Amino acid sequence: MPAHPIGVHIGPGLTEDDEPDAGGPLARAAEMDADGVQVFLADPQGWTAPTPRPDAADLLASDVTVVVHAPYVLNVATTNNRIRIPSRKLLAAHARAAAAVGAVGLVVHGGHVLARDDPAAGVDNWRKTFGRQAEDGGFPVPLLIENTAGGGNAMARDLDALARLWDAVGEFGAGFVLDSCHAWAAGWDLATAVDDVRAITGRIDLVHLNNSRDPHGSSRDRHAPLTDGEIPAELLIEVARAADCPIVLETPGDTASHAEEIEMLRRALS
Repeated sequence: MPAHPIGVHIGPGLTEDDEPDAGGPLARAAEMDADGVQVFLADPQGWTAPTPRPDAADLLASDVTVVVHAPYVLNVATTNNRIRIPSRKLLAAHARAAAAVGAVGLVVHGGHVLARDDPAAGVDNWRKTFGRQAEDGGFPVPLLIENTAGGGNAMARDLDALARLWDAVGEFGAGFVLDSCHAWAAGWDLATAVDDVRAITGRIDLVHLNNSRDPHGSSRDRHAPLTDGEIPAELLIEVARAADCPIVLETPGDTASHAEEIEMLRRALS
């Protein structure tokens, strides 16, 4: 395993006919000389449960690091039962499916509560999610909560909110994903973000290393290539170096541009 394994988000990696797209995630990783891939196991904007992948055995046997990202629509924090209860069920289903492909973790956004709600209710719903899953033996892969860029009453946008959330879920072994674009959009100081997060969570398990198309504190989640955005590339490299953990690029671009970003990062972090 490299000192700083670098992966790329490639989406489902499957065609509409549920066949490997352009060779599938492992072929894509080889083309970019990536150490890992981040994939969806179902529609990221829908409520479809994951089904067995045709390449599951290959992913499980590969030495390529696999990260799974849960659908964006999941929100276990909300007080809306019609969203929260299906979210809990699907989160558990995606965790099982992630284990079946050998994933090192399942990334999920922190979510939010309604404007009229006390954010403490969302924190308690997160605690209940972990607590109820613990009664069934826990999640089969580490659950990695990601900081978010904007939205009112969000569970993981601001550092003080993150501290309240970790007081509730830290005991269950929750992991953390630091997204540099989201942190920038939320107004965090990226020069101290790694230390600030570790002071709260005690850990950073994964970095989503993304530049931003928008100014600091914009609350807008629009990713940019590593060297072509509002965040100085040198600052992004320092975030990656300080975090000292696996990296996933969610930057826009084609295979060639991602290969260039991986090569640049490897040189900078060597």
